[in-house]
Amino acid sequence: MKNTTVTFKNKKTDGEKITMLTAYDYTTAKLEDEAGVDSILVGDSLGMVIMGYDSTLSVTMEDMIHHSKIVARGAKNALVVTDMPFMSYQTSVYDAVVNAGRLIKEGHADAVKLEGGVKFEEHIRKIVDASIPVVGHIGMTPQSVNSFGGFKVQGKNIDDAKRIIDDAKAVERAGAFAVVLECVPTPLATYITEILSIPTIGIGAGNGCDGQVLVYQDMLGMYSDFTPKFVKKYGELGESMKNCFKQYCSEVKNGTFPKEENSFKMSEEVMKQITEEE
Repeated sequence: MKNTTVTFKNKKTDGEKITMLTAYDYTTAKLEDEAGVDSILVGDSLGMVIMGYDSTLSVTMEDMIHHSKIVARGAKNALVVTDMPFMSYQTSVYDAVVNAGRLIKEGHADAVKLEGGVKFEEHIRKIVDASIPVVGHIGMTPQSVNSFGGFKVQGKNIDDAKRIIDDAKAVERAGAFAVVLECVPTPLATYITEILSIPTIGIGAGNGCDGQVLVYQDMLGMYSDFTPKFVKKYGELGESMKNCFKQYCSEVKNGTFPKEENSFKMSEEVMKQITEEE
């Protein structure tokens, strides 16, 4: 059955962990969906792992809509959550609602995710008022990487910890049905999980959260530019893929691919007729 926002709520109530992974294409989304992943995040992380940028800041609404509608075709059961890219909602509440609507209407997302807490409480509230489910995102928010001075753990001192707690409460108060906690110390993330009625999804926030999310290229060893500390590699598909590519190149060059079983036959008479006519 299709997972919904109610599924998230029930899982927190029942103490059942929520699973979320990124996907940016039909094939991967279909595989994750068939594996039983609860939710698929079409993250603006595609800017780095798909498009080759050094951050998420260059990703556009058109990029997100394009990848979201592709993923939605492969996700029959998983809840599809699509990121609102940089400057698609920061400019005004009006822009936030319009662009969130585009991700639902054109991108076929089930919900949207946006970064920020207290500063964007009204934005979240108005998007929810438009009947669009919202996932919040606080702690280390990649779209604020320049303000943070890099990708750094957030909430290690008292002032930062209080700020993140305030952000979490604001996101819940605004009507979000879940919130991502990124690069937050485990004790703080666990405390926030306990005081919120909505589920928390951790990424680098310890096992006290209600669920977890990872970028699938990270967990499969496909993206080698940078590997965060919080990533566990469940495979080394990157090396396996490179080895397959190398073998293919070698076989094409030495003439061992394609073989007869990879090729199509035709009648000798037809071929003879062709050559005679020529």
